[in-house]
Amino acid sequence: IALMMWNTFIVKRLSAATYLMDKVGKAPKDRLCRRDVGMSDAAMTSFLGCCSDLLQILMEADVRSDEMQLPVLDTEDAWVSVEGQISLVELALEQKHIHYPLVEHHSVLCTILYGIMKFSMKSVKPLSLFDSKGKNAFFKDLTSIQLLPSGDVDPGLLTVRHQFLTKLLTAVVEAQCSSQKNRGSPEESVVLSVKDRDWPALAVDLAQHLQVNEDVVRRHYVCELYNYGLDHLGEEAILQVHDKEVLASQLLVLTGQRLAYALLHTQTKEGMELLARLPPTLCTWLKAMDPQDLQNVEVPVAATAKLIDKVIEHLPENHGQYSVALNLIEAVEAMS
Repeated sequence: IALMMWNTFIVKRLSAATYLMDKVGKAPKDRLCRRDVGMSDAAMTSFLGCCSDLLQILMEADVRSDEMQLPVLDTEDAWVSVEGQISLVELALEQKHIHYPLVEHHSVLCTILYGIMKFSMKSVKPLSLFDSKGKNAFFKDLTSIQLLPSGDVDPGLLTVRHQFLTKLLTAVVEAQCSSQKNRGSPEESVVLSVKDRDWPALAVDLAQHLQVNEDVVRRHYVCELYNYGLDHLGEEAILQVHDKEVLASQLLVLTGQRLAYALLHTQTKEGMELLARLPPTLCTWLKAMDPQDLQNVEVPVAATAKLIDKVIEHLPENHGQYSVALNLIEAVEAMS
């Protein structure tokens, strides 16, 4: 039934939505969605989420199909001589088996399109994330065997995919940040819809399919959470990261940016006095930091102190920046 729905109602509209989004290079405006796809921008966002769900159902049904027996269709005697259209159940039973890798390939595309629409992403061409084989396989009959991408991916294509995934996660964190600020306000229901699915996990899943290093994606997510001041979520997300040493050195820079803002950019008398007492090497290091990259500079000192503890916990003692991290502990203690 899912396959019949796909062929009858979905594939043409999904194709129209994909080419429209690729042409404009961002989440299209309402007028364009109505013109090319025949639905509003809000409806198209919802439609793409449903396409993703339907493909998931198709894959799960295919996996389970070997264990399930075909239903026996008994017909009452009174209906035997009745002529008319074939029943939906009989039609469904006549459908061929899907080609699982091709459905998975479309599922990746749908997740990408849904993310672009849901988070109103800009400067993104969804089809640029696939090579020529991948593009040619789209919107073909899901039961057919198509030539799909395999083997090593072109480094240029990998870079584009990595940029997309980091952009997507930044947009997810931005939405999470808004949901924290808008708790209890009328917009809450809109913003909290980030929770309709686990986007950070979906991004890691996409990375796996697109052959991008999954841990790089996880680390970017953690750094963005801290960048937006969502430290409590950052602490949870750290647990998913494998290479915690690299993450610690990334978070050390972020800590430096926070302190550089607090001490150098606010220009308070207490801050200046504290700077004078800090080791010269630490002062030089802090002056090299650029807090302009920070999305949230109003983070409590106590939260930054916890962040430094995390950095120290995951940095080995022989690391080049370990002494800087130790000095930062003293600086934060003096500030609080």
